Amino acid sequence: MTKQDSQFIKQAIFINSAVPLALLLWDWWHAQLGANPLEYITHTTGTLTLTFLCLSLAVTPLRKALGLPWLGLLRRTLGLYAFFYGSLHLLAYTWFDKFFAFAVILKDVVQRPFIAIGMLGWLVMLPLAVTSTNAMLKRLGGKRWNRLHKLAYVAAAAGVLHYYLLVKADITKPLAFGAVLAVLLGYRVLNKYLPAWTQRQPARVAR
Repeated sequence: MTKQDSQFIKQAIFINSAVPLALLLWDWWHAQLGANPLEYITHTTGTLTLTFLCLSLAVTPLRKALGLPWLGLLRRTLGLYAFFYGSLHLLAYTWFDKFFAFAVILKDVVQRPFIAIGMLGWLVMLPLAVTSTNAMLKRLGGKRWNRLHKLAYVAAAAGVLHYYLLVKADITKPLAFGAVLAVLLGYRVLNKYLPAWTQRQPARVAR
């Protein structure tokens, strides 16, 4: 793969990942957020956060199982978009729901477990976003950086649990996210002990 190819893939993923935000803004501009705009925004941004977390965690299994190293180019962008949509989700709660009343927010965190777990998920993503640059990777060293970025598993698990505790009736979607996360984490366990069965060697490029 040439440098131009990798740049094109990165840009395509970056632009396509921004499409949900553009659609959300379009709906907001045209007053199409439904009867409860706050609920629509928080639900949409929360779902997008979990979706991008799962997509970022799917990169390594797909890269190894399909023998396609270039897929690794996508992980950082997808992970940063997970943090971005998670931040919008948090902002919608703190701004539009609580109007930055931090005493009320703190009380909410103490009294409502799903709020506390959601906060934990965002806080866990924060150092991952901060250390996502090549400069931070070099500064931390590969091993320490990789250990730190395993916190993405915690963020995803917290996100699924936050969603599960939030919904009161239909738990289909949080369970679906939980099943996807279980598969992605299960692959990592299998790959550790059975690499010959769970990954393909990258195809050699003909010269």
